[in-house]
Amino acid sequence: MNGGVIMKKARVGLIGLGFGSEFIPIYQAHPNAEVVAICQRSRAKLNEVGDKFGIETRYTDFREVLTDPNVDFVHINSPIPDHAPQTIAALKAGKHVMCTVPMATTVEEAKEIVGLVRETGLKYMMAETVVYSREYLFIKELYDKGELGKIQYLAASHPQDMEGWPDYWKDMVPMHYATHVVSPLMAMVGGMAEAVSCFGSGTINDECARRSGSKFAVETCHIKIKDSDVAAHIWRFLWDTARQYRESIDVYGSKKSFEWQLMSHEDPVLHTAKKPEPDIAERVKVPDYAHLLPEPIRKFTRGIVDEDHLSFIQGGGHGGSHPHLVNEFITALLQDRDPFPNVEQSANWTSVGICAHQSALNGGEIVKVPDFLKR
Repeated sequence: MNGGVIMKKARVGLIGLGFGSEFIPIYQAHPNAEVVAICQRSRAKLNEVGDKFGIETRYTDFREVLTDPNVDFVHINSPIPDHAPQTIAALKAGKHVMCTVPMATTVEEAKEIVGLVRETGLKYMMAETVVYSREYLFIKELYDKGELGKIQYLAASHPQDMEGWPDYWKDMVPMHYATHVVSPLMAMVGGMAEAVSCFGSGTINDECARRSGSKFAVETCHIKIKDSDVAAHIWRFLWDTARQYRESIDVYGSKKSFEWQLMSHEDPVLHTAKKPEPDIAERVKVPDYAHLLPEPIRKFTRGIVDEDHLSFIQGGGHGGSHPHLVNEFITALLQDRDPFPNVEQSANWTSVGICAHQSALNGGEIVKVPDFLKR
């Protein structure tokens, strides 16, 4: 629903056309979506993208998108510091919101977004790529079929050297961009993080330490999952630590365990219990999950527009997740249901990293994650 009218097509206004441009052809190919407006601060970039994809309505100020009556929802792909302010403004303007990660940079912003969604009845979805990646979908399928048995432990890592990325990354601390490792672990067991304990390790260069207010090169965190006997461990870095990019998920079950490959272009490893020791571990091919999507957008799990963009080079194309994200939010709007992740899950996953950094600054003290669930 939007303004009391049942949607036949969901009409999107895209805000931010760097990474955001990757989604335009997916929306244009989706049978139930329409790109009606695009927004970019740079007029030259705006016109370049608008001309390339044949989009007439173009704005340089995101506030103009919010007053456009043809826009049902906004897809926010702007720099991280803008995510929460733009989301809050969009919800107040009556627009549904899909926003790239993270939802916010403070717990207070996350709480405000949750409150606005409940107050307005609008939909919000954090566009977390990992829970729609082919690797996650493969592990989750194994688990749902019972092949992993009981999950005993979860781990994830996201090492990434931010050299060459926009300058504002020098203001960030590792755990403030932790949703790519938090989300698959919480989603795997359908859980919410209850508390965290995090340690900082090593030191970064003086400029980044001064700008971010934190000297830690690496932040490593344990997560207590609410109403679960399973613990999770995550670690992150942004600067001055040698390691190839990786967004890994490791899931240890009583019957089988999945471990992410050490280097890109390798295959992950599946361990099977009760086999002779030499036979326990084997490399496995992860299938694609395009069959879950409407036929016109299936091709986008394997190819994107700009494969030279750093988010593709380092992120491996985000595991084919982009069309799944688009389809999930469009379908949620048309069916008038909560998307996955919904606003409470998005707030929880985002707040884990915020609370983890607070814990690291205080020597690993246990910090409770706010409870965003409606009672």
